[in-house]
Amino acid sequence: MKNIMILEFKILIDRRNMKERITDHKNTNLWQLHLDVVKGKSNGKIIWQPRIGCWYDDRIFRDEDFPEPYTGKSLPDIYRELGCSNRNYSFNSCFQRVHDQRVKFKIEMISETDMKRSMITPVGSVFTIEASNNSNPGRYPNKWWISSEEDMKVMTWIEEHMTWRWDEEAYQDNVEEWGDLGAPTIYMPRINVQEIFVTTMGVEEGVYALYDYPKTVEKYFQAMSENQMVEIELINKSPIDIINFGDNVHAGILPPDLFIKYAMPEYQKRNDLLHKAGKFTCSHWDGDVKALLPYAKVCGFDGIEAVTPKPQGDVTLTEVKAAFGDELFLLDGIAALLFNEDYPLDELEKQTRECIELFAPKLVLGISDEISSNGNLDRIKFVGKIVDEYNAGR
Repeated sequence: MKNIMILEFKILIDRRNMKERITDHKNTNLWQLHLDVVKGKSNGKIIWQPRIGCWYDDRIFRDEDFPEPYTGKSLPDIYRELGCSNRNYSFNSCFQRVHDQRVKFKIEMISETDMKRSMITPVGSVFTIEASNNSNPGRYPNKWWISSEEDMKVMTWIEEHMTWRWDEEAYQDNVEEWGDLGAPTIYMPRINVQEIFVTTMGVEEGVYALYDYPKTVEKYFQAMSENQMVEIELINKSPIDIINFGDNVHAGILPPDLFIKYAMPEYQKRNDLLHKAGKFTCSHWDGDVKALLPYAKVCGFDGIEAVTPKPQGDVTLTEVKAAFGDELFLLDGIAALLFNEDYPLDELEKQTRECIELFAPKLVLGISDEISSNGNLDRIKFVGKIVDEYNAGR
């Protein structure tokens, strides 16, 4: 009885302290808020979750000091200073590809900028050549992994002979590093056609492949799909509840006919399996998407991430809301350009408030899709105050 009384007194004190504290993201367990929002248990509150990886990584690459008050701070500490949540895709490291032991890997520098990466298998070899640049840590392909039908057959064998494993140490390391700044989140490999367009072939050669050797393409797509189902079995047993499909969808390269034929069936299959385990699912659509919005609700998603409104994308927030209805979450929603000082602050405020008005509470507010290297972090704090003001009224 004495222990129960002590516990009840502690709860009473905690509640009093919470009432006296400012209602903002700095005084909130953002891991729990993130989960509550996507599961519809936040009592109408939303979460402010901008991504700043480009801003951070480019400065690290150029060996530049961060401006005050961020000087010398780690990325998690910068998020704490900003008073906002991080969409924690660092948890991708928890899911490790396990290649067939017969696959050999080779990396060699063939010039000051160009790196050749090879995969050598019993059925042949494939390689890519990636070039670096002087402004950021990104690399781009000078030669894609797949340049021929024979290359695709090798990549198919690699997919057929690969599996996945869970890395508990990586999970614990990420939890320790990020604390309660956001719920653990991952993105899966791109679906079939987006994988060849973005990762292994490029758009031009990928389109030719669809028509020049469709049976080989279909076998490659099937191998990818079966491999990803293996990953989903692992995901469904994991403690990670927010699953993104990192597809970088752009209607300019994935028009409705290809979307309906290739992407939609795969989305529906993935979503069905993940929902059976209670996972929240979304996909990353960060290009022009107006032509694809009519199909948003039939793919089986809980939400869609990174849909970019004007003045950067090709849609208005009103058009996105009409397509999503009350069924789908919007993740992000504020055009990245508005965080640059080229645009008046009142435009940022207007779009932020419009986004909240249209989509809350089915809203994980963020930047579509992240702040640029030239973005002003003070504008992140500015949006945070608007979100805190909104949440304080819930």
